[in-house]
Amino acid sequence: MTAQTTEIRMLEIGNNRPAVELWEAGQGDAVVFLHGAGGLMPDDRFFQALAAKFHVYAPLLPGYGNSQGEDGLHDMLDATLHTGDVIEALGLVKPALVGHSMGGMLAAELASLAPNDVERLALIAPAGLWLDAHPIEDLFAKLPFELPELLFHDVALGEKLMTSGLDLDDPAFLSAFLVINARRLGMAGKLLFPIPDRGLSRRLHRIKAKTLILWGESDRLIKPVYGKGFAAAIANSQLQTLPEAGHLVTHEKPEQVVDAIAALINA
Repeated sequence: MTAQTTEIRMLEIGNNRPAVELWEAGQGDAVVFLHGAGGLMPDDRFFQALAAKFHVYAPLLPGYGNSQGEDGLHDMLDATLHTGDVIEALGLVKPALVGHSMGGMLAAELASLAPNDVERLALIAPAGLWLDAHPIEDLFAKLPFELPELLFHDVALGEKLMTSGLDLDDPAFLSAFLVINARRLGMAGKLLFPIPDRGLSRRLHRIKAKTLILWGESDRLIKPVYGKGFAAAIANSQLQTLPEAGHLVTHEKPEQVVDAIAALINA
């Protein structure tokens, strides 16, 4: 896979609101990618794989990167409307919408809130539902060293990707990391804490988009059984699982995930 040149810029969304950081790369059909609670990794493998086939726009939610304004977003409705405003500011009309985990939850909310504005929807291990028989792990209670085993099928790969280029012994880096992580978790907590259920199950039936629901078979964070719940609620949907992949299936199997998204968009 050839690395795509990524433009990172600040996008104005109007009404005197803070600008958001936007990653943009690739050519072809427009795809808006909504990231999960971990944000985008440096040289993000999945973003690069998407950009190899599509013109990808990846806005960072306030609280992530240089995106500001998280204090003005209080709940899921605020975050969903904010996402819709970002897409409008980009001048895009009915782009394919792809979301992973927390971003999948946002994508599903937007597709249910504005069903006539989303025609192609890819939900990758989305949050948003709750099954008492299969409780979702509390991501906010985990220490950094516990995350690779929780998020990856291949734990060694997870450790490599999540610590790449990071000097964990540098006090200055650790101090900056804690500040950055606090901003991220503060924003993500409004959507996911204490459990990632904001009533999405009552709205999924409103989605009209042709929908791909994709899961890693070894997902330990949000177990694949949740995929059946999404598929049962969204009329025009297809559930697909990928073996030997965990919650971050986007980083363990990026090409396979993008191939599945391409099949959805080109259908």
